[in-house]
Amino acid sequence: MSLPEVLLWIGLKARRLEGLHFRKQHPVGPYVLDFYCDALRLAVEVDGYAHDTGDRPRRDARRDAWLLAQGIRTLRIPAVEVLASVDDTLATILANAGADPLRPSGPPPPKGEDLRCQDAPPLGELSRSD
Repeated sequence: MSLPEVLLWIGLKARRLEGLHFRKQHPVGPYVLDFYCDALRLAVEVDGYAHDTGDRPRRDARRDAWLLAQGIRTLRIPAVEVLASVDDTLATILANAGADPLRPSGPPPPKGEDLRCQDAPPLGELSRSD
């Protein structure tokens, strides 16, 4: 793993981003994802300078399209952004986590009061008028 990937991994493990679980170097088909969250079906790729040169952008686009066909979204983050601020990078990941999550958002609602209506007849005493 590159230095930006190591720093991001430390941040992901320490912060746990709203309870989300990420795996590092996760294999999917012919690819190995830098980081993957199964609950969100989200791949996070940390891209160094090489991803901007030669045929690499085209290869990355093909890879992203293949992953999307498998139901996995890809979030590409420049390595320089990770090096500048791991916290900002984690915030970016969290902001993108809200896009179509496969998990419930937030805690369950608080337990409510008894919803029986005071004027309603007890169950079994309802009559049907035709």
